[in-house]
Amino acid sequence: MKYDRNKHHRRSIRLPGYDYRTPGAYFITICSWQRECLFGEVIDGTMQLSTYGKTVLFNWSILPKRYPNVALDNFIVMPNHVHGIIVLKGSPAINYTESDKLVQIESKIYPLSEIVRGLKTFSARRINQMRYLTGVSVWQRGYYEHIIRNEESLGAIREYIINNPLLWGKDELYPDRAVKINESSSLSIEWNNKSYIQSIVL
Repeated sequence: MKYDRNKHHRRSIRLPGYDYRTPGAYFITICSWQRECLFGEVIDGTMQLSTYGKTVLFNWSILPKRYPNVALDNFIVMPNHVHGIIVLKGSPAINYTESDKLVQIESKIYPLSEIVRGLKTFSARRINQMRYLTGVSVWQRGYYEHIIRNEESLGAIREYIINNPLLWGKDELYPDRAVKINESSSLSIEWNNKSYIQSIVL
């Protein structure tokens, strides 16, 4: 069913009262607009990036330069979506004054939503420049996230990200799958016989 913003109520199932500036690791998934395979293709279990896919990868790699409280973990660009682990750091920056006294410099703590928005905005802008287009959506409105609470979960998610190209044919986001996921629904990702579902709308 085609998404109609007048008929579908966009919903957020963020954890009530949770501060998404809280230091920790977050697993995110972002899908391309209408699940279009812009970013490349999977050949023999290996992801081959298009120029647009390389643009997304580059903008992911420079997130820590744009957002000082960010560290990056595993990441994969798939044909019509990306998976990644973003770590929000809570410690203030440390620097030396002219008198060589160690001081702490308060730096802005960017929330997860702003970081994801930045990744989407900067990459979409560059992709549309290459396509000679303006005002055309590259990403869906929203993203999916899971709060990583322990080492076991972190390890399982890292493995899931690494193996994603090998499992592409079975992926819920594979273009030929009979069941389509529209913007008003949640994305279910399974690992270690557990299912984590979280939908965030910007």
